[in-house]
Amino acid sequence: MARRAFTTFHLTASLLLALLATCHAGSIAIYWGQNDGEASLAETCASGNYEFVILAFLPKFGKGQTPQLDLASHCDPSSGGCRSQSKDISSCQSRGVKVLLSIGGADGNYGLTSPGDASQVAMYLWNNFLGGTSSSRPLGDAVLDGIDFDIEQGGAKFWNNLATDLKKLGNNGRKTVLLSAAPQCPFPDEWDGGAISTGLFDYVWVQFYNNQECQFDAGHDAFMGAWNKWVSVPVGNIFLGLPASSSKDAAGTGFIPARELISRVLPLIKGSSKYGGVMLWSKYYDDRSGYSSAIKSYV
Repeated sequence: MARRAFTTFHLTASLLLALLATCHAGSIAIYWGQNDGEASLAETCASGNYEFVILAFLPKFGKGQTPQLDLASHCDPSSGGCRSQSKDISSCQSRGVKVLLSIGGADGNYGLTSPGDASQVAMYLWNNFLGGTSSSRPLGDAVLDGIDFDIEQGGAKFWNNLATDLKKLGNNGRKTVLLSAAPQCPFPDEWDGGAISTGLFDYVWVQFYNNQECQFDAGHDAFMGAWNKWVSVPVGNIFLGLPASSSKDAAGTGFIPARELISRVLPLIKGSSKYGGVMLWSKYYDDRSGYSSAIKSYV
């Protein structure tokens, strides 16, 4: 009887620990599209390593410009070549992977000049990538799950208007539009801060790299101080953004070896109520390092 009770106790404890681990289980988000030689979009999703794939980038929009998609050598949007990605996007979504389009980036020509400009960009995104209709959808008939704001230039105004308009279009069209953002870790973000404060964003993957004042190697207090500030914003989930490789081409600073991430970093942040997981830049570097495979079971 005592042995049975002992066994039952340990079984219950094991189940409780498993439940707690599941409650704090996170996801991996990956940027895809900016490098020659990375896996195809379908292969990326078939790996089973990622719950989010962010297509990078739409680097030209706003200010009265004709928006322009850039997926490097994967396809040529000017000739309609990127419509072939529609099948891969659908394949990803059939596996439960959310596919978002990232607007902005470190390089490009973009910005918003007024609330009206923001509305025009929102309508373009809705009709050409989301639940609307257009005869010139760059990625074909596939309907993306949302829009990622990687704003690193072009002024800080009117991004909140763009976020509001995108959510309204989704609500009116009965199609959920996920919103994510990729701010730098210094808080608040110079560009995305106003938009993120609207409370409309589902995911925020904070770039804890190329920012020596708040990335992990700046020290416990600096890192956790920045993390806790980001956790305080009105968003769904916060992700730890990292380069997927120690290569200086991936990021100048901020890489954390997988073992160190697992043993020293994740234990600090996984207890946060808004912890969502890890974002990696990018698929190209992850292909070469195997970083996501090394951390997947621990995120």
